[in-house]
Amino acid sequence: MKTITKGDAGVAVEDVQQRLALLGYLTEEQVNATFDETTAEAVLAFCRDSDIAPTDEVDAKIWAALVDATFHLGDRTLYLRMPYLHGHDVLELQNALGALGFFYGDEDGIFGAHTEDALRKFQMNLGLPSDGIAGAYTFSALHNLEHSWVGKGGMTSNLPLGFARAADVLEENALCLFGTDPFTRSVASRMSNLALATNPASKIVSAEALSVTPDENMLLVHVALEPGNNSTPTVWYEDEATLPVRMTSALKMAQVTKPLRIRVVLPGTSWIDAGEDRSAQHFAITLLDALCSAL
Repeated sequence: MKTITKGDAGVAVEDVQQRLALLGYLTEEQVNATFDETTAEAVLAFCRDSDIAPTDEVDAKIWAALVDATFHLGDRTLYLRMPYLHGHDVLELQNALGALGFFYGDEDGIFGAHTEDALRKFQMNLGLPSDGIAGAYTFSALHNLEHSWVGKGGMTSNLPLGFARAADVLEENALCLFGTDPFTRSVASRMSNLALATNPASKIVSAEALSVTPDENMLLVHVALEPGNNSTPTVWYEDEATLPVRMTSALKMAQVTKPLRIRVVLPGTSWIDAGEDRSAQHFAITLLDALCSAL
């Protein structure tokens, strides 16, 4: 982005001022779409409070920090991805989950593996789909429990992650995930993204992320919408609860028959009426966890 400096005017300046006003550095009366001395002083104050090198200009780094600081819980869907989502809304989520007894450790405003694990435990506790995605249902549940967490601190003891994906299986098994249409390629890519976000040393990657051709010892996992006509061991998504068990059987069969390949057939491109992106993320989370449990 073009750096915004004193004397500039327009929509971009007004947007900066609106965010500074939301954070209490300007009043609504001082939002005038002109980068004046008052705005420059507000930017300086924001930098000092945010541990950013003081400046009275708004470059890409300052703008990103302003955006992060003005997100509030419910403004956007939160989930584990690489690069990590971060911002004030993530900090609010961590604070809520900490006060409710699900999140342990430093509240850093970064949606990492510990935050996802805490969110999934919270969702399971309330009978929500335990997919680690903070969307409308999760935000509604947190809103209903505001009296239990607003203004209260969380727990500080660091506990180990409790889900299979956090185990060493991510860096001990070389897998190539791939799809053959836009939706299944998205699921495979999201699975790879999740694996790397959980453990940067992960060897579970999508075909798009591979820099070399898979060798004969690399397990190929084909995410599909149709069963196919060959003898490749196939796992139907269907019942999520039994998915790890059925995945284990398919993996054992693949080791015997060669090549090292299994197919996972999704029920479609929609999960309980969710949008395509949310559905792809849900399938990616549950498939990766089932795969890691099986391995």
